[in-house]
Amino acid sequence: MWSCQPKKLLATPGFVKLIPGKCVYFKNTTYIVKPGDTLPDIAVKLKVGYRNLFIANQKSIENPWVLTPGLRLIVPKELLIPCEVLKLARKYRRVLVVNLPEMRLYYFDHSNFFVAPIGVGIKHRLPPVGKYYILRKKKNPRWYPPPSIKRANPRLPKFIPPGPRNPLGKYALYLSRGFYAIHGTNKPYSIGRRSTHGCIRLYAKDIEFLFKHINPPVPVFIIYIPYKLCFEHHKIYLQVFPDMEHEVKYPVLWILDYIRTHLKHLSYNVDLIKLTKVLSSSDGKVYVIGTFNSRFSCSP
Repeated sequence: MWSCQPKKLLATPGFVKLIPGKCVYFKNTTYIVKPGDTLPDIAVKLKVGYRNLFIANQKSIENPWVLTPGLRLIVPKELLIPCEVLKLARKYRRVLVVNLPEMRLYYFDHSNFFVAPIGVGIKHRLPPVGKYYILRKKKNPRWYPPPSIKRANPRLPKFIPPGPRNPLGKYALYLSRGFYAIHGTNKPYSIGRRSTHGCIRLYAKDIEFLFKHINPPVPVFIIYIPYKLCFEHHKIYLQVFPDMEHEVKYPVLWILDYIRTHLKHLSYNVDLIKLTKVLSSSDGKVYVIGTFNSRFSCSP
């Protein structure tokens, strides 16, 4: 059975324990802007994704490069783990899940999980959703520019050796399809942005952690879920991220159908006014949008 002491949840370095029946993890924190701070600098300093930091504070920021000293920023830490992701964790025991719109990566190892912000593909360069495997890993990898990048810049060399110019950083986990990899970066300001040609990039400490704990082959599921929902303690939670590729045409209907499918014959109520407001903000924060009055489990 998955268990842990909740008081230790936020203090545990690296892995965090999964708790039975729990789908809401962590709490947002705050940061007080200092003279000379910029939002990109703060994102790198706090090791959070830039886009998620921006959308969480978009109402109070006019210019991310010119911040008012003393401004209190929300540092987005709170997150939801939906049923479909928990089911993958239980089925495979060791599995990576990459949610592209959220710009976060999750690694589940039995009853533990690790989460990190990521950089993802630029427009029309997201990797296809689906199942992959990590087939091999490499420390101090060479970077061989894929054909799409070579066509855009024919002057690139055949490969770039390890070092500060290498865009893969110090560690790379190679996927079983295409030219995709999960790797570090020599550009930490690109984390939390659409900044790659399809690969998944992480901060140096995060990819180092994964490299040490992952032994191929490990399944990887790349998913596209901008509207994350979960059910805990009779409450319906929603977390909305920008639908970067405009995949969901009718978000309200999609969300209501998701709730209806998962709660099935249970009695529940959804605050449609609040749901609409949460969708319009798309700020990545966690909200309660409804309630249900029976026990719920997302076990397979």
